[in-house]
Amino acid sequence: MTVSSAVPSRVELDTVFNLRDLGGYRTADGRVVAHGRVYRADGLYRLGRHDGDIERVAALGLRTVVDLRTPDELEERGRFPVDRISVRYEHQPVLERVWDPQALEVESPAIEFLSARYIEMLHEGRVAIAGTLRLAADPDNHPLVFHCAAGKDRTGVVAAVLLSILGADEAVIAADYAASGEAMDRLSAWIRDHYPEGAERMARQPSMFMHAPSEAMTFFLELVRTRYGSAEAWAVEEAGLEPDVVDALREQLLEPATQE
Repeated sequence: MTVSSAVPSRVELDTVFNLRDLGGYRTADGRVVAHGRVYRADGLYRLGRHDGDIERVAALGLRTVVDLRTPDELEERGRFPVDRISVRYEHQPVLERVWDPQALEVESPAIEFLSARYIEMLHEGRVAIAGTLRLAADPDNHPLVFHCAAGKDRTGVVAAVLLSILGADEAVIAADYAASGEAMDRLSAWIRDHYPEGAERMARQPSMFMHAPSEAMTFFLELVRTRYGSAEAWAVEEAGLEPDVVDALREQLLEPATQE
């Protein structure tokens, strides 16, 4: 079945809550994002805690894992269990440090706060985002998954840029982003049940850190259009993504839509 605007396929796991296939979205030229080639996810480092999750993820046949987290997160929490699932592992940190509430204007509305942080990611993370797109453009790397800690912010920005380049409608991109809201609820519940110390740290964070309002992504995409013309223009002109990589992304990740 072809999905045009609904939440794409979620891989149900016990320790990872936001692993989703980006396939199924229709694009402006009438094609559809191919299933089973690119996934987005939250903290895949947690997979090693559950044998059943390892088996379910192994069944996806992943070839490439792109970790968008900071070096400190990688050192503190570990990485994808490459000893149990053989993949090409790439570290592409979008941020050098996670958000510090003390250094940010967290009193602003969530939509404005989040969209401003995402615009900042385009600058700080341009090398990592372009690197991830280059990996996604190579069919030898498929299936590929990119992930951060919660799969909402850094992963959301990369997914938004990718889907925009592929030609997905902005409302679809915003809905894909907002689907992380339910996953955040499940992740929060899991942390409370398994890691009380983590739950205490989470409780001290501004509540907007856990939210994924579609309006925040819509506003971000509007800012991208206003400042750069389009996500593709940003990727090529600001992040140095080669035009042939843009062409390869469309060639490798899009396919004709099936007749319904």
